[in-house]
Amino acid sequence: MKSICLYFQVHQPYRLSAYRFFDIGIHQQYFDEYANRFIMQQVAEKCYLPANKILLSLIREYGGDFRVSFSISGIALEQFEKYSPAVLSSFQELAATSSVEFLSETWAHSLASLKSKKEFETQVRMHEKKTREYFGQKPVTFRNTELVYSNDIGNLVYDLGYRTLLTEGAKHILGWKSPNMLYCSAANPKLKLLLKNFRLSDDIAFRFSDRSWKEWPLTSEKFIDWIKGAGPKEELINLFMDYETFGEHHWVETGIFDFLKAFPRQVIDDPGLGFRTPAELSETLQPVAGLHIPYPISWADEERDITAWLGNELQDEAFDKLYSLEQKIRDLGDDELKRQWRYLQTSDHFYYMCTKWFSDGDVHKYFNPYNSPYDAFINYMNVLSDLSLRIEKRHRSKA
Repeated sequence: MKSICLYFQVHQPYRLSAYRFFDIGIHQQYFDEYANRFIMQQVAEKCYLPANKILLSLIREYGGDFRVSFSISGIALEQFEKYSPAVLSSFQELAATSSVEFLSETWAHSLASLKSKKEFETQVRMHEKKTREYFGQKPVTFRNTELVYSNDIGNLVYDLGYRTLLTEGAKHILGWKSPNMLYCSAANPKLKLLLKNFRLSDDIAFRFSDRSWKEWPLTSEKFIDWIKGAGPKEELINLFMDYETFGEHHWVETGIFDFLKAFPRQVIDDPGLGFRTPAELSETLQPVAGLHIPYPISWADEERDITAWLGNELQDEAFDKLYSLEQKIRDLGDDELKRQWRYLQTSDHFYYMCTKWFSDGDVHKYFNPYNSPYDAFINYMNVLSDLSLRIEKRHRSKA
């Protein structure tokens, strides 16, 4: 039987207010409360609530035959609680079915794994605590922000107690190998790797409503034929995507929810196919090979590297200044300063500064609140400058 692993990332950042140079030292209203509330409630109505209702219906109809997995960033969970409690309740209903696995990640959807081992561990533990609190599960599978992974990150994750990790099936890493197998880290064979099948995942996530795509319209029958077209020795198909694919990136009028209803039913009716969660695949399959990944990969852009977030001088300057504050913030022990500092770690802020306006340009403009990467950088650095001044002032008074 060929196993299908459905994994959905759920995340919403805290969006920044328009923070001018002349606001520095005047006020600390860094985050746009209205925009955050409005967008969360809008996405809840268009995506989270209807999609969760469909998944719950499928689980009740098919029991343990339908399995799905999520990782929900800590700041998304926080916004559910503040702005849309019904969404949190709907995820808790899914958790109660025992057919859903909740994965671990960084609490702030941050890139801390690339900069600070201590902060990375802190955020993972924060996220674990929230997952147990809300869903009654101790996560056993890890999914790093933006599927960022390297040998070194794998070792960090392993040291935190995880034995299974999701990442990208990048062509420059796999070469001739297929993403449709279980692998392990060449640097630590005890860490198992599940790789995203980016072609099939992106057929849904990016191309579903594209009428210029030669395969449009995408039907569940056609999609299952593609899955079954994988070689007989290929044991699994990992379909990883943003949950906002359903209803937000592709509106209800495109038929995306009809696809979400039909696809699982046809998989379950096919004796050669079945659903498994990451933890189940890790327990039942053995790795076929080790993968050596010395430099970080991700699920973004054609390059599948980290240049979407750290690929230009703007991003590097903002990133370095942000983490230069870490030790002083820890020394102060001020919970409010730490909270705001962590909100600023969210990868979205660096994504908005991306200057890659070539093959992936349209992707970087999607849901970007800024007119240009430079506007994003200036606004972010104004906020960061004010935060830095407050930290320095507190240090002087403490001394």
